[in-house]
Amino acid sequence: MVLSDVLLDAHGQVLLPQGAVLTENMLALMPRHNIDMLPIQAPPPSPEEIAAQQAADSERLAYLFRKHDPDNPEDAATTLLRAYVTAYRLGTGEAA
Repeated sequence: MVLSDVLLDAHGQVLLPQGAVLTENMLALMPRHNIDMLPIQAPPPSPEEIAAQQAADSERLAYLFRKHDPDNPEDAATTLLRAYVTAYRLGTGEAA
């Protein structure tokens, strides 16, 4: 386990720095400092989880814009909005 934040005691003194790898001995000493919870760094998502989330986001966007015809030149504002929302949701950072 890795700390996601700096661990401070009740007086504001640093007990462990951010990114410290916790050992069993360190965990055993936490009750002595009245520490009940630790900020633990979450593992990064796997490529499969990222792909599943992007697929779910794409399905949701298709549902939200289901009445929009991207080939309709009179609806350029919705086309631009969809491009920005898609870039934001899918994390591509590129809008058309």
